[in-house]
Amino acid sequence: MFTVTVEAGFSATHRVRFADGSVEPQHGHDWSVRAHFTRVDLSDIGMVVDFGKAQAALREAVAQFQYTDLTDHQALGGMNPTAEVVARVVFDRLADGGFDSLARIEVTEAPGCVAAYEPNRRPSAAGP
Repeated sequence: MFTVTVEAGFSATHRVRFADGSVEPQHGHDWSVRAHFTRVDLSDIGMVVDFGKAQAALREAVAQFQYTDLTDHQALGGMNPTAEVVARVVFDRLADGGFDSLARIEVTEAPGCVAAYEPNRRPSAAGP
């Protein structure tokens, strides 16, 4: 199995709703997002994915969040603005962009606090 990882970041605020219905005060983070691409075999040119294309796509996917309040962000569709939800939204955006080898998105909202999303499927044998 081969893996390539690219990373991008953004700064944003949010207010998370808890199970008891309470909402935490608005606060901000410098978020870090990592996209992991995997393939069983390398492409015919020896790649999992083109670093440049993957990096550009990830930067574009997270740029929409820069200096916003995720609580009210349209891309989250009213969902609770957790790191887990952000990971799913970013994953879906990259997957919709044709990155078949995309395996996992990790979102760090604070040091030591990482959430991830990966679909329940096998890694790609071929990709962009």
